[in-house]
Amino acid sequence: MEDNNTPQTEELQINAASKSQGETAALQENLVEKKKRGSFTGKIGFVLAAAGSAVGLGNIWRFPYLAAKYGGGIFLLTYIVLALTFGFVLMIAEITLGRKTGASAINAFKKLNKKWAFLGVLCAVIPIIILPYYSVIGGWVGKYFFTFLTGSGASAAGDSYFNNFISSPWQPLLFFAIFVTAAFVVVIFGVEKGIEKVSKFLMPALVLLTIGVTIYALTMEGSAEGVKYYLLPDFKKFSIKTVLAALGQLFYSMSLAMGIMITYGSYMKKQDKIESSVHQIEIFDTGIALLSGLMIIPAAYTFSGGNPETLGQGPGLMFVALPKVFAKFGTVGGGILGTLFFALVLFAALTSAISLMETVVSIVMDKFHLSRKKSSIIVYVGTLLLGIPSSLGFGVWSAVSVGGMTILDMFDFLSNSVLMPIAALLTCVFIGYIVGCKNITDEIELNGAFKFKKFFNVMIRYVCPICIAAILVTSILDVFGVFNI
Repeated sequence: MEDNNTPQTEELQINAASKSQGETAALQENLVEKKKRGSFTGKIGFVLAAAGSAVGLGNIWRFPYLAAKYGGGIFLLTYIVLALTFGFVLMIAEITLGRKTGASAINAFKKLNKKWAFLGVLCAVIPIIILPYYSVIGGWVGKYFFTFLTGSGASAAGDSYFNNFISSPWQPLLFFAIFVTAAFVVVIFGVEKGIEKVSKFLMPALVLLTIGVTIYALTMEGSAEGVKYYLLPDFKKFSIKTVLAALGQLFYSMSLAMGIMITYGSYMKKQDKIESSVHQIEIFDTGIALLSGLMIIPAAYTFSGGNPETLGQGPGLMFVALPKVFAKFGTVGGGILGTLFFALVLFAALTSAISLMETVVSIVMDKFHLSRKKSSIIVYVGTLLLGIPSSLGFGVWSAVSVGGMTILDMFDFLSNSVLMPIAALLTCVFIGYIVGCKNITDEIELNGAFKFKKFFNVMIRYVCPICIAAILVTSILDVFGVFNI
């Protein structure tokens, strides 16, 4: 269904005495374009949708295993500090870019400086790469949810269950297709009737499930030691890699440098405050990540006896170790806990997949001037086709590798470790030195004073570029075994 909803009239907040006719006309043009593309009904809808994008597998799967691998409490402390500084600056920059231009990533940079249109293309490529392989992993989560829901959770605790499943030629493809279809159904209904409406249901449900499963997990015998490991920082375990891992997690967890926040910002109303909205999104995102660690790490810590190799095993922490933990509660208790847990992970994965798909659909709509319905169908079919190699890369195409990586790992490395840092670095340069910070801060101050204006200017011009460059260089060197600190 094409999204033809006309949002309520927005306040232009233009001072006619200080604005030129050209600037006024450009702003009016942006508002007309926004009405065609759709918009959120208000601040609550925007915050829940953006938080739904930020809260995904990065919070519930990736964050806990990185925290476990890099020292527990010291990683948690490092991440929180970086999220409140580095993450805040990048998120507010991207959302403001979207609202100011009223366009998706592919056109936002071009509207402010035509010579930098290439950056919009780069930001558009990233979600196109991520959406298919992310949906493959989402399909894996759907499979585990179905397994526990149907009372077969005990089988998931088997040592070979996960590998047998992902190497199967058809099962992963089936659950992948179901997952993509679920995201497609939401996106095709548009911003207000699709994304916002579903987010208002999924996000509260996600929070309640997270709290419930966390409380349940903390009642496990021996969980206290795991909680201590996770919450109390041990500064002896602090290293440069801890900082770099936490910085890299920000991109993945907060949906930064992939065009999502620019797209969602383009649907934001002029009267809604950007600064307070970003604070609320960060509370959702960091809160869910914190609870996810409390939900997973104590249980995995108890099961592994504190073995760092088990705690830092990546995907296996969720798909291999946790089903074994659930099995300890017996058929009934383990089945209930496993079902609730994978329902929670499935909700989180779906909200992020919806935002990724919406970003790509928005790009297609803006670039080719197609309706939402046609754009959604094109993206849906393209995602299904592009996801097949990532799925089969663990089975019949397992012999295919790039630099020793599976097809899915290669796409993940290319997008998260190479393209996203490059996009974020160039975005900082674009705002700090090409169009100027004032272009962004003026947009934020349409609704009042920007409390962190000076902090934003310093971070976007000096601190963020240096940190991002460090992530990019060390990530690439780490793959080739050069970086070893």
